[in-house]
Amino acid sequence: MAAETATKSDLFKSNVLGHPAGLFVLFFTEMWERFSFYGMRVLLMQFLTAQVLFGSEFSGWGWSAEQAGALYGTYAMLLYLTPILGGVIADKYIGSRWAVIIGAVIMTVGHASMAAEGISKIWFFVGLACLVIGTGFFKPNMPSMLGEMYKALPEKKDAAYTIFYMGVNSGAFFGMLLCGYLAETKGWHYGFGLAGIFMLLGTIQFWLAKPLFGDVGVLKKEDTSVEKTAEQIKEEEETKNPYTIVDYILIGLVSVIGLLYAFNDPLSKNGVLDVFETLDTPFLRGQNLMAILALVAFLYLVISRILRYGKVIRDRMFAVILLAFFLMFFFMSFEQGATSLVLVARDYVDRTLEGTTLTIFNIINTCLTIIPLMIISWVLILLAKATWKKIALSNVILFICFAGIWAMAIYMLREEFLKDVSQIKVSWFSILNSFFIIALASSVSKLWDSKYNPPAAFKYGIGLLLVAIGFLILGLGSMGLGDGVKMSMIFLVLTYLFHTLGELFISPVGLSYVSKLVPAKMLAFMFGMWYLALAIAQKFAAILGGQIENIKEEYSLSHFFFLFTLIPAAAAVLVMLVNPLLKKLMHGVR
Repeated sequence: MAAETATKSDLFKSNVLGHPAGLFVLFFTEMWERFSFYGMRVLLMQFLTAQVLFGSEFSGWGWSAEQAGALYGTYAMLLYLTPILGGVIADKYIGSRWAVIIGAVIMTVGHASMAAEGISKIWFFVGLACLVIGTGFFKPNMPSMLGEMYKALPEKKDAAYTIFYMGVNSGAFFGMLLCGYLAETKGWHYGFGLAGIFMLLGTIQFWLAKPLFGDVGVLKKEDTSVEKTAEQIKEEEETKNPYTIVDYILIGLVSVIGLLYAFNDPLSKNGVLDVFETLDTPFLRGQNLMAILALVAFLYLVISRILRYGKVIRDRMFAVILLAFFLMFFFMSFEQGATSLVLVARDYVDRTLEGTTLTIFNIINTCLTIIPLMIISWVLILLAKATWKKIALSNVILFICFAGIWAMAIYMLREEFLKDVSQIKVSWFSILNSFFIIALASSVSKLWDSKYNPPAAFKYGIGLLLVAIGFLILGLGSMGLGDGVKMSMIFLVLTYLFHTLGELFISPVGLSYVSKLVPAKMLAFMFGMWYLALAIAQKFAAILGGQIENIKEEYSLSHFFFLFTLIPAAAAVLVMLVNPLLKKLMHGVR
């Protein structure tokens, strides 16, 4: 208890808005990482599918949506798999703090490599690989440091995670806005490069802020001298489930086939290599046949392991698996925002504005940009006041970052105000998700504390229905498009609004139920299963999104959106129907 009090006292020697100043260092570090990540992501599909224009800064690779979706899907899939390994390495060997630094440095190299794509295409793939590896180290260990920081302050943990979440969305917002604008007005390499600059500066400010953290994030040896309580001993007995030889064989089989499939999909669709070609049938490609085999083996592995536990643990783990299953349907639809919806904004939405409508848009865009920037700058000033004596250089780096952001924002707004006719940038629509989260998150979260708080199955069902409504709006808006006729941008804006509401009903809920339903000793295993489900959903989302051109040519654009209306709507009905089963499996957990 004395140690916890000392830790609490040390952390609050420098505090900002009632929280340890270290929280806001994490806030800004995460903000710059998300700035760079989303700033690059919003450009990826546009760059890959842009026309080849030799000698132009705007030349892309001229890929089809299917080819680009295959590559993006593999990239997104790996982004959810490497954090599982990165978390293990941090916990066992290097600690969270070093993992964050290593990950940030590798990601900086990745962004620099992508900016050098004009020299050789190989640099682009080197960059993607570095981003995947770096994210593996970075992603799981920032929340880990935050959780460790608040171990002695549990009453403030919820508020701390809310502040941290705002950093995530602020970074995503400004990254997509500014990197997107620079790429679409000056050239792709400028957008990729800007993302890398802020990743580098964010890494430096985090490194220089070490004095604020004490031993938070430092690898600690487990104290084996502390006697375990009777409850801990009982939990260990109940959760004993050693891996069998069959388990290890299945893990190896699924891992090898899964990774081969992930890499083979973009390689085969771009005519480079198809390792499963000899298994092709008239009805099914060889790689899809192997994917089904791997999925069956994986399901057998998971179910057979869960069945070895006692009834209550077994049932609760099945509840988690059921929630993960429906989560996949949500993300298969929601993640169209990174693939097909980017192409929709570019090719099928009327983005031209002039006269009064342009003036109104510029005023709205100015408010959207300047007001959040003023608020975050105010937080930066508070942090500097509280910590200048301890981490002056870290604060100087942050001020340099914000001077750059302010300069970029003013430049962008000035350029747009000077135009008589303007086209809204494709990347602008992607910022709406982050904006709506920041605007609506607190209102939706109040529902969870009220008497109207719905059970898990209905939260999932409502979230899926909201996503379905978003696609229904786009389906209706795209009916009759053709011969140069484009849909109004209001359809896409409303789609992002409903998709964000759906995310707020589902995304924060899932991980919360994992932590509630699964014994502490098994959390790592089940979080791994959860991220694996997200990885599979990301891949499926990109594959389906890549079919937008094929479905449009065969049927119509509205058919594509109505397909994504039916899938989540059917999943929503099904998850609400299984609510009694879920309640039974949870054994009283709410």
